[in-house]
Amino acid sequence: MTSSFRHRRGFTLVELLVVIAIIGTLVGLLLPAVQAVRQSSARNDCFNNLKQIGLGLQTYHDGKKKLPPGYASGADASGNDTGPGWGWAAHILPQMEQVSLFNAIDFKQGIQTSAAEQVRGVRLRPLLCPLDPVPTSTYPVGPRNSSGQLTGTTCALAPANYVGNFGVGEPGIDGDGIFFRNSDVRLRDVTDGLSHTLLVGERSFRHAESTWVGAVAGANQTPTPGCAMGLQINNASNFVLGHTGESYNGPSGPTEINNFTSPHTGGVSFVFADGHVSFLGTSIGYATYKALSTRAGGEPISGE
Repeated sequence: MTSSFRHRRGFTLVELLVVIAIIGTLVGLLLPAVQAVRQSSARNDCFNNLKQIGLGLQTYHDGKKKLPPGYASGADASGNDTGPGWGWAAHILPQMEQVSLFNAIDFKQGIQTSAAEQVRGVRLRPLLCPLDPVPTSTYPVGPRNSSGQLTGTTCALAPANYVGNFGVGEPGIDGDGIFFRNSDVRLRDVTDGLSHTLLVGERSFRHAESTWVGAVAGANQTPTPGCAMGLQINNASNFVLGHTGESYNGPSGPTEINNFTSPHTGGVSFVFADGHVSFLGTSIGYATYKALSTRAGGEPISGE
């Protein structure tokens, strides 16, 4: 009786290696595409966050006839902040659909007081970049020594990825941008043009800590552990404000931790005073970048 069974030949080693090589090549081709899609999606999320922030600030302005302060604080005889310190984002919480959180804040009490304990650690998703390695909860702040080490924890704050535009100089008082200590800028004060003036931009936790809460009197900002920019110790206003003073290589090539920075490839996203959002690439001219950060500098701007 003749059998109809036919022997099936398996893969040879050469054929198996060819298949593995093909799969490896396909993975190598697909991985950059997947990463590009992820970057694009995350950038769109940041755009949406910034649009919401811009709308919130404009709505606040419509009601108050001015923008909120960069942060609200008294000062001692030497000009040092004495608090309470609540920042611009805390003031627009109702416009960001966070009415209950806003109502829980006593704006006359300092951020570090027990009265603020339940609110200063609340993470707000619209103020976080989905691509940035922000802390999973809160991070401690307080005074630091010359080595950048905490000498005492004043309180812990919720992280955020967006800071207000102080302008060119070192953040604190009397900025030439939109936000500074006790600022009350009106949109009509922005004589450089609303569409050519930065309002709020990104700050990556890969470089430095930021928060929506405000500036804690006596606290200092330092680089995020592992950041390669070296030791820097800034005052607490830098938790909520950024500037353009040292970014000679574009907004994602920072030389100071209080610059605007981003986890996105090639630049940083900003919302402008007219509410539009734009991605400023690393190729932007430094003079143009600085000019976009001033509200009434009268500088010529060649384009974004």
